[in-house]
Amino acid sequence: MVVVGRALYNMHRYLLNISYIGTTFRGIQKTVNKLERSRLDTNSIQGCLELALQVFHPTNEIHTVLSSRTDAGVHALHSTVQVDLERTNGQPYDTTILTGVLNRTLNKQRLPIRVLSSKLVANSFHCRYDATGRTYLYRFAVAKDPPLGDCSLRNRSFETFIPIEEIDRCYFLQSSSFDIKRVQAASRMFIGVHDFRTFMSVSRQKVSRDHPMFTVRKIDEINIRPGETRALSSNAILAAETYNYWDIEIRAKSFLYKQVRRIVGALIALGNGRIDERCLYQMLTIPSKNSWDHRVLLAPACGLYLCRVHYRETDI
Repeated sequence: MVVVGRALYNMHRYLLNISYIGTTFRGIQKTVNKLERSRLDTNSIQGCLELALQVFHPTNEIHTVLSSRTDAGVHALHSTVQVDLERTNGQPYDTTILTGVLNRTLNKQRLPIRVLSSKLVANSFHCRYDATGRTYLYRFAVAKDPPLGDCSLRNRSFETFIPIEEIDRCYFLQSSSFDIKRVQAASRMFIGVHDFRTFMSVSRQKVSRDHPMFTVRKIDEINIRPGETRALSSNAILAAETYNYWDIEIRAKSFLYKQVRRIVGALIALGNGRIDERCLYQMLTIPSKNSWDHRVLLAPACGLYLCRVHYRETDI
């Protein structure tokens, strides 16, 4: 009992605010194979962070907890991870040093992960369950003068200019009749409480979650605004002349598996004229995997960013 009490006393919980480019990773969450020997999954953001944390040599085994899960190719401007660390002297790590050493370690490995800040939090704090909401950003660009002819031809979209700085950072569309006003108006359908079963991709997990108690969600806000290129110098001028950039921001307490990418994909299909508002309404009001309209394409992961995880100020 004395040992347990001492361990609890020496353990401190840290909230890491992180950002990353997800292009080269399989996703944020590490893979755990119970049949194999314990190993670090360095194809995931979580695995790379746990490897970097080993430079502090805590006396406990390192296990991070994620506030949000993102898939392969999805980026984060601001996400959060918690970790408990124990030192032999019982003192907490200096959070400024913690941030700096982690970033130096990640930089040495040429990993596109950045720790924005570290904070000591109460041991009762939980980065996932105490989150009050999450905001996602989806960036896409529509060509002002798309090439003539069928844009579905194999090389058509590759013949057009795309700024090198935006590769895997934005979704580029070659559409001759994209209607952004129609998209903005239709996006209001998704606000509020709905059963988003149609907009949930089937995950690999064995337990079925195809039930309203799992699939009902409330979307608090959807905002579609003009965006801007992230290109530089002459590329920025050419990009602005070639494309109209748009940002879709969606905020909710939580989201289903690939829900944001499915919503964005449906809105883009509407803007392209592949579907109409009636199809969108049916997918939303008849919740079923069979209601998904297969003319709608899943929005590519490259345009999606986890923008922010929200907490009450009193919790952190």
